[in-house]
Amino acid sequence: MTINFGTDGWRAVIADTFTFENLRLVSQALANYLLETNKTANPEIVIGFDTRFLSDRFAAEVARVMAANGIVAHLARADAPTPAISYNIVHKKAIGGVMITASHNPPRYNGFKVKAAYGGSASKQQLNEIKQHLAVIQAGAGAKLIDVDKATADGLIRKFDPAWPYYEHLTTNLINMDIISSGELDVVVDSMYGAGRGVLREILSRTRTKVQELHGEMNPGFGGIHPEPLGRNLRQLIATVQNSHVHLGVATDGDADRIGAVDERGNFVDPHTIMSLAVRYLVEKRGLSGAIVKTISSTLMLNRMARAYQLPLHETPVGFDLIAKYMIEDNVLLGGEESGGISIKGHIPEGDGILMALLLLEIVADAQMPLSALIANLQQQFGPTVYRRDDIHLTKPIAKADMVARLVQAAPAKIAGESVVKVDNYDGVKYHLADDSWLLIRPSGTEPVLRVYVEASSEAAVKAIIQTGRELAGQV
Repeated sequence: MTINFGTDGWRAVIADTFTFENLRLVSQALANYLLETNKTANPEIVIGFDTRFLSDRFAAEVARVMAANGIVAHLARADAPTPAISYNIVHKKAIGGVMITASHNPPRYNGFKVKAAYGGSASKQQLNEIKQHLAVIQAGAGAKLIDVDKATADGLIRKFDPAWPYYEHLTTNLINMDIISSGELDVVVDSMYGAGRGVLREILSRTRTKVQELHGEMNPGFGGIHPEPLGRNLRQLIATVQNSHVHLGVATDGDADRIGAVDERGNFVDPHTIMSLAVRYLVEKRGLSGAIVKTISSTLMLNRMARAYQLPLHETPVGFDLIAKYMIEDNVLLGGEESGGISIKGHIPEGDGILMALLLLEIVADAQMPLSALIANLQQQFGPTVYRRDDIHLTKPIAKADMVARLVQAAPAKIAGESVVKVDNYDGVKYHLADDSWLLIRPSGTEPVLRVYVEASSEAAVKAIIQTGRELAGQV
């Protein structure tokens, strides 16, 4: 069966393409790549998994393949956030890592995220080389395997707890826990049944923060809710915040590398706003500097902030691996995606919902004012801006190149009364309008979905532009 690699590895439907047999082949391809490109004596790899169906067994199978190839496999004892696994790659000086997760995808999916030695997603070039090894293996070489008990006895599979090195890094190097404690905040955390369950509660247990957690129990079906921290998926969090009269709510996705939030009134706070609040705080309160790296689907508020603070700004196609490249090679203050994968200076080049939830708490505690007031002030300083994303579910695969060609050719002269002044086509098609609003149409890299993104200065303008976007997308 066809094994298709996407943005950061391989995702597929469990028991359809995501099978133990295919998993062994992909694991062997990774092992071959690692051994070919790393001449380290006694190489080591870090393996983690989320709360999905069979994720723990899939992870153990990856460890079996790695051990059979002479690579020491540090296997997490329990489900853990992707950023915790990624940080431990750096902490243990491993040559790479694997996270068994399909992140925010529906529960029928699982995935094989490939992590590089720097603690972030493998680059497209690295994934292409792994795919080349996979083609050879599929042609007949097969995968090597070793008995788990023997590998454990020989020290080739080593169970470990990824939590404490990660927690120490966050609370010592990146977050001011004293400021959070001084705020005496009441917080609701929605773990969305994912691998972030219990993490924020545990980290905050030694502060004066009161934490109420939703969906922290094990539920591989995610309670029938898509584990992506968007407003439409956070209704219970919103209702709980409103009914409990707390300071704010935060949410993490299936593997806790993405964040969403809710203000004290129950209004959804999107990642654009979280990124913008973080940049302002890091510059004005911490006195930090560095480049802002954002994806094509992220807010232009960050562009205005970069100009105001005289910071470099880089825009990339969607995919945190592209942000990671800047974080590795440049002095980056913040890198982030519209989807909620965000990281900051001093951290690994990896989206981290746990980190950003803690930073948001620090921002609110330091300001000693409601989150809604902070956002209103931000909009007054760098707005106004309103954002919306619509997802169009597809019944058949779409050829991205053909879609882009048609949408570029069909580019209208005006959208919602505003002239189209520029068209970008390096990741989907983005129409820039004369009043600084924009429309982006692009297919998802991880699921059969066409996404329509809009940002404008008012709700009315967003509504008009999104309608045009849906009409254009209907022509694809």
